[in-house]
Amino acid sequence: MNREAVAPAADQGGFLEKYFHLTENGTTARTEILAGLTTFVTMAYIILVNPIVLKAGGLDPGAVFMATCFAAAASTLFMGLYANYPFALAPGMGLNAFFAYVMVGAMKLDPYTALGAVFLSGIIAVIVTLTGLRELLIRAIPLPLKHAVGAGIGLFIAFIGLKNAGLIVPDQATIVALGNLSDPKTLLAVIGLILTGTLVARRVKGGMLLGILLTTLIGVPLGVTKLPAGVISPPPSMAAGFLKLNVLGALKWSLFPTIFSLFFADLFDTIGTFVGVASRTGMIDEQGNLKRGNKALFADSIGTVVGALLGTSNTTTYVESAAGVSVGGRTGLTAVVVAILFVLSIVFSPVALAVPGEATAPALVIVGIFMAASLTEIKFGDFLEAFPAFLTVILMPLTFSISLGLSLGFIAYALVMLLSGKGAQVHWMMYLLAILFTLYFAFIH
Repeated sequence: MNREAVAPAADQGGFLEKYFHLTENGTTARTEILAGLTTFVTMAYIILVNPIVLKAGGLDPGAVFMATCFAAAASTLFMGLYANYPFALAPGMGLNAFFAYVMVGAMKLDPYTALGAVFLSGIIAVIVTLTGLRELLIRAIPLPLKHAVGAGIGLFIAFIGLKNAGLIVPDQATIVALGNLSDPKTLLAVIGLILTGTLVARRVKGGMLLGILLTTLIGVPLGVTKLPAGVISPPPSMAAGFLKLNVLGALKWSLFPTIFSLFFADLFDTIGTFVGVASRTGMIDEQGNLKRGNKALFADSIGTVVGALLGTSNTTTYVESAAGVSVGGRTGLTAVVVAILFVLSIVFSPVALAVPGEATAPALVIVGIFMAASLTEIKFGDFLEAFPAFLTVILMPLTFSISLGLSLGFIAYALVMLLSGKGAQVHWMMYLLAILFTLYFAFIH
């Protein structure tokens, strides 16, 4: 009887070793499982935040909750099994805000056409990855603009977080002003910002998630949080968003900058995450290239396509994957564990859907702070570098649009380099992009 019990365990261990190359990567199954748990805890806040953000974009929060869990699970599982990377994916912060507040809110797209645009941005990502155009784009776009896009998105989502918290309100005289701090909802958001910020500053594992949950509980005596009847329940229906995307409706010239902005923002975010996390794992070769990088990028691209079909905004690789890597995660087994945990989360929909927007607003601000850190990589002492980068960064929150900030920043870079006599240093692809964006503003926008 003991022999029969031991044999399957040995076979399982042998399978994991053979498939994920655990020994070769200096890890064990136990370490990978712990790494998966760690990564999941640090990024599980997206399960609570995404339904609230996309609800503002006209999507059913229950369906978004399910789409979030399954998009994260499917794309992370594919990353683990296909690319053998310890990276986890989920609908991205910033891009979900762009979807809800710009594409649907400001541009007045219906949410299903917006999902169609997300799908098309994913298809573009798949094509450029498979054809090698990805490397061309990465070489063509100057590093300062890449940093500017990340920082600009950070300011954009932080602005949205402050707006959702009630800390920033419209004002006829000054455009924006400080909100009413005596309002229970605003007060809860302020408490949540201090609490979550403290947890993150103290590097508490899962500090963002814990901060959201604690803020939600504090909202009960303040009359903001309405407690659910139970903690677990049968999963909500996905019907409201599943396969409801309108791809044909998104195939318009007027949406060209929007679709490409989704693609570029996702691309830059992914590249930054890959390099940052992989540099800690020995996945960077002697030439500075990512080992099996094309497989990992393909898995990331597929994530957005799958997410749009399920009914959520762009799915991307999470920088929180570094948490799992820091405790020893080195292979796709870490990602597989994360994927399983996302699937198991679907029974906790009552908790996720009871979280008020004021409890998730601090998460937007804090993620914005992290993304804005790339400002330090821009040489503001060099005006040729600073001018287009600053325009990109500042115009995203001020125009309330990632696509407008990106487009105008690219145009400014091409023009200022050309007119300053340094046009030969600009890659031809940047001129092409600048011309296309200029034509958009001239004839469509």
